[in-house]
Amino acid sequence: MRRDDWLIHQLPVGMVEDDFLVRFLSIFQDVSETVLHQVDTLPHMFDPTVAPDALVRQMGQWIGVHAIDPSLPDEAQRTSVMEYASALPWRGTQRGIRQLLEAITEGRVTVSDSGGVYHEGEAPAAPPHVRLEIESTGWADEDDLVQIVRAELPATVTFELLIAGRTIWPTPPASGGHQEESVEVG
Repeated sequence: MRRDDWLIHQLPVGMVEDDFLVRFLSIFQDVSETVLHQVDTLPHMFDPTVAPDALVRQMGQWIGVHAIDPSLPDEAQRTSVMEYASALPWRGTQRGIRQLLEAITEGRVTVSDSGGVYHEGEAPAAPPHVRLEIESTGWADEDDLVQIVRAELPATVTFELLIAGRTIWPTPPASGGHQEESVEVG
């Protein structure tokens, strides 16, 4: 904690008695207070629990969360960024995708995959496949969820996304929607 007269207090005793000099230096002290306040609060600027809303969304983009809607309640944005950050070490794994989707949808997520560890030459010929079952989209819409899953899974993995029992991805060819394809990380 700084004294209210921190700058003037540093003057030699004889100069403190000069009223003009004290008033003149108080101008610089007032200006410096705003800079010092910014320096004092700098560690909190990157804490998603207290950072300004716009900075929380920016932090999300730094770690790969591109789908946060600014119209969401601030608490939902902050929670999304914190959950996504905590899932980063598990990115590309069953645990990571489950943790991320549970944070977004605020519900239970079932993840089934064909992955595993195989001896050389014993791996299945089909590409790895993941089936994701969730009850609702939470704050995201269906297209956002598909894009989030595509970005989170390894590039060679195919996936199915079911929301409340309805297949969202891949969409059936007859409906004119998307076709199943390899996932691109990006």
